[in-house]
Amino acid sequence: MTNPNNAFEFSAATFPVVFFNPAAGSGRARVCLPRIRRLFESRQIPAIFIETKSSGELESRAREAIAEGHRLLLAMGGDGTVQGLVNAAWGADVIIGVLPAGGGNDFAAALGLPTDPLKAAETLWNAKPRFVDLARASTADGRTRLYVGGGGIGLDAEAASYASQAYRRFPGRSRYIAAGLRALAQHQPLQVRIEFPDADLPAVEASTLLTAVLNTPTYGAGLRLAPGAAIDDGLLQVVLIEDLSTWGVLKLLPRLMGNGELRTCRVKRWNARSVRISADRPCLFHGDGEILGPAPVEIEVVPDAVPILTPFSEP
Repeated sequence: MTNPNNAFEFSAATFPVVFFNPAAGSGRARVCLPRIRRLFESRQIPAIFIETKSSGELESRAREAIAEGHRLLLAMGGDGTVQGLVNAAWGADVIIGVLPAGGGNDFAAALGLPTDPLKAAETLWNAKPRFVDLARASTADGRTRLYVGGGGIGLDAEAASYASQAYRRFPGRSRYIAAGLRALAQHQPLQVRIEFPDADLPAVEASTLLTAVLNTPTYGAGLRLAPGAAIDDGLLQVVLIEDLSTWGVLKLLPRLMGNGELRTCRVKRWNARSVRISADRPCLFHGDGEILGPAPVEIEVVPDAVPILTPFSEP
């Protein structure tokens, strides 16, 4: 479709279909939408805009667009919106673009995109497709789903429902930290077992605050949980935070609120292509803030899974 060494070129086959979640980013997507429309109109590009209110609706409409021959699909929203689009598009001959308008946008940050969706849209005229990795989670109820950034069990999964409901209008990182503190008040530590099926690493058992598997360096709007993670290295980073007291968590907050750093000797990290996580009691696994299913859960990297438009600079 394009020469990977050159900037992307629009054609009749690659006029974009933009899927947007009007509730993303506390309504940020809806506010930005008129400016995005005007930008495409000024470039004389007949973009199609499709509003979706759920992941299921997005995936259904995306599959319809692919069946109709559309080859450039854009997700305007947060990581959850991107997750829905890649699950619909994986395996199809399409190119994906991201217009970050959600509360987190950690996958967009890993792509090197501007945080403003209008500026991100402007990069499309100087962008090229780049194949990136995804994570694939298989949960105990038999479901399998791709996610783009971070997922886990423990405190973060317990906080995910608060972040998407009671604190959905909080801006950026404060939304995830407020949700985490709310969950912390009721949290009981999990005893987990982590196994690495395809690596020469011993199994790990520990009492944890959370256990996460990341494809991106950050999640939760810039919390740097896995600074060594990369979206194109064929690996995932597994992160275990040992159980901490409420006071221990509160001591981490100033840095978390400021620059997203997690500085504690109670964190352990491993790089792996696949991992299996089980716990001593029923618990749920989330990916990109969306509950995917119950543990035990197996997560594996899907290397070079999808081509995504990223900023392009001449060498």
